[in-house]
Amino acid sequence: MSLTGTPFLVLLIAATALCVVGTMVLWSHLRGPQSLRWLLRLIMIGLCQLTAISVVATWINNDYGLYASWDDLLGRNNGAVAMPGPPADRAKFTHSDAGLLDTYFRGKHSQLSGQVIVWTPPQYNQPQYRHTRFPVVLLLHGVPGSPASWLEHGGMPQDFQQLMKTGTSHPFILAMPVVDPGGIDTDCTDQPGRKVATWMARDVPELIGHKFRTLSGPKGWGVMGFSTGGFCAARLPLAYPKVFGVGAALDPDPLTGDTGVITDPRTREHTSPTYMVTHTTASVSLFLATSAEDRLSPPHYIEQFAKTAATTKVQTQTMVLPNGGHNYNTWTRLYPAAFNFLSRHTTAPKA
Repeated sequence: MSLTGTPFLVLLIAATALCVVGTMVLWSHLRGPQSLRWLLRLIMIGLCQLTAISVVATWINNDYGLYASWDDLLGRNNGAVAMPGPPADRAKFTHSDAGLLDTYFRGKHSQLSGQVIVWTPPQYNQPQYRHTRFPVVLLLHGVPGSPASWLEHGGMPQDFQQLMKTGTSHPFILAMPVVDPGGIDTDCTDQPGRKVATWMARDVPELIGHKFRTLSGPKGWGVMGFSTGGFCAARLPLAYPKVFGVGAALDPDPLTGDTGVITDPRTREHTSPTYMVTHTTASVSLFLATSAEDRLSPPHYIEQFAKTAATTKVQTQTMVLPNGGHNYNTWTRLYPAAFNFLSRHTTAPKA
């Protein structure tokens, strides 16, 4: 039974109700020595609390997408490499709800395999746009999480369609790749045997460019992410300015690097956005945002980054919401400003 499925949540609610009713019915009917009766009552109370806490924990997990599966929850990835997929030229996209396209492929350059979900705007299939190439935004999820996190919890593509209707953003092709192929997170860096940066900046763009009408060059490609994906959205344009001209980092993980992801201090420092921006000659644009209440993405990291970037060719715009936690409620509130920034720094499709 799926960890995030409705049947599991319903089962837990039913178990909680059964424990409560059972405790009320059996409380005064227990037999045996007094010590045994008290032990049984404590066990019944414990079961009531355990099932009730499980309901709340499951509801929170489903709402915020903290763990995508039982293996995620129990830490049973064991460094396993993802199941090999077909190369990009043989990858097939299957149609799903809301006009979404889904595929699983193996990257030529990274040799990593993973899922990519793509959504094309309504204009893409309209007759007047049949020869038009569209800009692309990669949407990067957090860890733990999956590309489907954007759909199940992030309000995509409905929220983005509303932004297009109000003129806040021009049309983009939205591509949602897995940021930790095989369940191994590298903060979108290339590590020995795990070239995740290459997967993100070469393999995924080549797949999308091969299968869809996309603009070429950094004016046609942007990246946006939250949490770990936000860290990647700040890092990738600095590392690959000829691929991504703009990034939007929503509640990014600390921009100095995560000790739990890259343990070697020198490697962690040199691959972090804060270090990279001090040594870059790239002319890219970055939107960085968080909440004053977010303890996992404190504003001082963003302020430090923006201060350093001011002496470079990197253009930055920052935003700090007065309230909000490290969750989808905060991230969706940042969509209008983020997509507006992405639109201003990419080329709009023209009929």
